[in-house]
Amino acid sequence: MLSNSLRSECKDLLLRRSCNGVSVFDILQGSDIPALRRFYNMLLKECTVSKRLTEGRIVHGYVAKSLFSYDLVMHNTVLNMYAKCGSLEDARKVFDQMPHRDFVTWTTLISGYSQHDRPRDALVLFHQMLSHGFSPNEFTLSSLIKAAAAEPRGCSGQQLHGFSLKCGFDLNVYVGSSLLDLYTRYGLMDDAQLVFDALESRNDVSWNALIAGHARRCGTEKALELFQGMLREGFRPSHFSYSSLFGACSSTGFLEQGKWVHAYMIKSGEKLVAFAGNTLLDMYAKSGSIHDARKIFDRLTKRDVVSWNSLLTAYAQHGFGKEAVSWFEEMRRAGIPPNEISYLSVLTACSHSGLLDEGWHYFELMKKDGIIPKAWHYVTIVDLLGRAGALDRALRFIREMPIEPTAAIWKALLNACRVHKNMELGAYAAEHVFELDPDDPGPHVILYNIYASGGRWNDAARVRKMMKKNGVKKEPACSWVEIENAIHMFVANDECHPQREEINRKWEEVYAKIKELGYVPDTSHVVVHVDQQEREVNLQNHSEKIALAFALVNTPPGSTIHIKKNIRICGDCHSAIKLASKVVEREIIVRDTNRFHHFKDGSCSCGDYW
Repeated sequence: MLSNSLRSECKDLLLRRSCNGVSVFDILQGSDIPALRRFYNMLLKECTVSKRLTEGRIVHGYVAKSLFSYDLVMHNTVLNMYAKCGSLEDARKVFDQMPHRDFVTWTTLISGYSQHDRPRDALVLFHQMLSHGFSPNEFTLSSLIKAAAAEPRGCSGQQLHGFSLKCGFDLNVYVGSSLLDLYTRYGLMDDAQLVFDALESRNDVSWNALIAGHARRCGTEKALELFQGMLREGFRPSHFSYSSLFGACSSTGFLEQGKWVHAYMIKSGEKLVAFAGNTLLDMYAKSGSIHDARKIFDRLTKRDVVSWNSLLTAYAQHGFGKEAVSWFEEMRRAGIPPNEISYLSVLTACSHSGLLDEGWHYFELMKKDGIIPKAWHYVTIVDLLGRAGALDRALRFIREMPIEPTAAIWKALLNACRVHKNMELGAYAAEHVFELDPDDPGPHVILYNIYASGGRWNDAARVRKMMKKNGVKKEPACSWVEIENAIHMFVANDECHPQREEINRKWEEVYAKIKELGYVPDTSHVVVHVDQQEREVNLQNHSEKIALAFALVNTPPGSTIHIKKNIRICGDCHSAIKLASKVVEREIIVRDTNRFHHFKDGSCSCGDYW
């Protein structure tokens, strides 16, 4: 039997419709056969739209016993209901049992496979469709190309493009938009641009496909350029457009451009729904503006688990462990069940803030909530124990884990050994990393630095020799700042910048003042075998110090300075910038590969624990 709610909805729906001025419900009451067909169709469409699979199955049962049990159109409607509701096994059973099939039948199931992450099934069915003498139209090809885009890069996409050319559909906006998405996912941006330029007409989908493609590949400037072109041609951006751009600005740190897009969004009257709002929150957090991220969270029209996870991740990245724990508890009180990402965020926050007991509590709570820890959860626990100096406990934890330790788990222990200068355990952890991930230069560099900082230059030279033999190259350390929509990048001992003399004078001025406040260069962070004087000179030419001096020269007094670095900030630079924030009376935010550091009034948000 149909549920009372569905029966009532369908009655109301039918009463709103009419056929030549006569109520369809009245016709149905008269048992007119054509009205029954319409009744079943409307019931099935209602189940399809509202994704009521259970009730859809009941309607299917009635259809199977009706006069329309062999009706092709009715079978296609049932097939579409199952496909749209995601019950592809039921859809395939209907498909296989149909006495007759038409072009719509094949296209419906192909689209179902494509939309529900079964690209291989969609492509196989297409070949069967051709062998049965049916020709695809633009909607079939669009679904197939989307399926090919979801597959690992191969020849299927190009073959389908060739087929579209042969059939004359290559300039169609639906096929063209799918081709755009395919080529951008393959990373073939020039091919995507050729498809875009050749389209007879464009819609918001084609614009969004190209914008999203450049955004995914960190082509933020091109994505913004396309966004402006989209506006000039009169297309209204969707939440998908905004989400792509915020994601691009987030990954590249283009805060000012992201703010411009956000301002345009507000001006257009768009509400902060979860989809775009979550990426906007993430953009502000990754750009160092944790307070703006919090404001976005407060203004979201509706918060889902992704919204909460974005906020938790933001607090974790910025080292506000207690705040992250507080918000995690608030999330639970709000009735949002934490998932594995939620727990990863709160564990990371505990690790970055030295909240050892709290971190262990949430690790145990996660298991009680029925969430099986993944490798990355174990990484955070090793990191938590290691940062707290409990290296023996961390090693014991690794040996007792129910999973095989990954390279990332051993790297977490290796990092802890670097912080606490434990050479023997560091070498032991490094050997495991070399075995599991021999191409990563990071662990080689960390082990080299452990030996060098302890004065064991022979061991350090041995690591350097091994790197050279294996072709492992160290990534050059660099820092960068964004000023007036331009990115300025610096490397250690940078002598090429046109403002080099001004930068040198500014840092000498800051250096003199922080020495008065008690700054003493920590030469243990110099990992080249030179004398003491050269070590001190080397320290003052680290890239983050050059970037800070450049920002002081080129930004207004009192403004916040944002610096990004591609590796972990060294202890000496951390001490120097902490005192510099007091001397120059500025907030200085440094984002390295591990976290954010908010320097203000001579202290850091990390509490010197990172």
